[in-house]
Amino acid sequence: MHGEYKIPGGKLVVVDLDDRDGVLRNVRVAGDFFLEPDEALGAIDRALEGAPSDTDTAGLTARIEAALPEGTTMYGLTAEGIAVCVRRALTRATEWTDYDWQLIHEPPQSPALHMALDEVLTSEVAAGRRSPTLRVWEWDSPAVIIGSFQSLRNEVDPEGAARHGVTVVRRISGGGAMFVEAENTITYSLSVPASLVSGLSFAESYAYLDDWVLNALGDMGIKAWYLPLNDIASKEGKIAGAAQKRLAAGGGAVLHHVTMSYNIDAEKMLDVLRIGKEKMSDKGTRSAKKRVDPLRRQTGLPRDEVIDRMIGSFRTRYGLAEGRVTAQEMARAEELALSKYSSEAWTARVP
Repeated sequence: MHGEYKIPGGKLVVVDLDDRDGVLRNVRVAGDFFLEPDEALGAIDRALEGAPSDTDTAGLTARIEAALPEGTTMYGLTAEGIAVCVRRALTRATEWTDYDWQLIHEPPQSPALHMALDEVLTSEVAAGRRSPTLRVWEWDSPAVIIGSFQSLRNEVDPEGAARHGVTVVRRISGGGAMFVEAENTITYSLSVPASLVSGLSFAESYAYLDDWVLNALGDMGIKAWYLPLNDIASKEGKIAGAAQKRLAAGGGAVLHHVTMSYNIDAEKMLDVLRIGKEKMSDKGTRSAKKRVDPLRRQTGLPRDEVIDRMIGSFRTRYGLAEGRVTAQEMARAEELALSKYSSEAWTARVP
């Protein structure tokens, strides 16, 4: 069995092993990481040899840490990262480069249709009828997108939303409310097979699926990092928020979508969103205006160029062919946008 895992913010770990009668055999760890002393690599292999194959990530991590020689130094490598890689090998996880990725970047669409397209395209990936897909959104109107489990009245000021012509929609993933405007926001979705995040915990999958965009931001001069559970941040502040939904139908698939702040009208956002004091305090800030630091200021680049560079970075790493929403997918999405995502029953399902 073979497993690979790019440690978020770190290096690539590769593990080859056999599963014989429920125990690990012939374990060999490799990668482009840095490790001192040399003897530490053999100690890691020996620590994993003979471990029950159903040992979880925490148990494997403990075995590795207990076996490391005193004074071991790791760079781009962690004991937990090795353990995750072992679990990915055992669960036969797939890798980014195993797929023919497709890009969808179409003209502006309504907020309800965007919600529906996420559900339809991810369902198609789960069914095996669509390749893993990166979809970049364009908005035809300002919107607030609330998480699947949020209270509508607690998150949105209806008078403020009406005053600014803001549409309120509810997505299928959890997480917090996002305020978006067409030229001030960069939003994208990844619709991927469940096997791509096999062996990863829910939290680990966020970091894993965000890693490519951290590299893209780095190419634009922004040192960004994953901030658990679902934020991307730099030293200047929060850049983006992510959310996920896992679909069990077919072979299973994961929807991972991210909203990034290119620019922000903080006054308008605060007039539309009801941002509580508790949320502010757990971010360690005094003002919602200071929570998000826009990409426009950090990069100095036009929004379209930021998007082009992000797409280029993804294409360089994993390959990316131009794609489109099929007629059948669009018909299903349009029906769903009307029957579900535009309905009061769905939007106010948590009043």
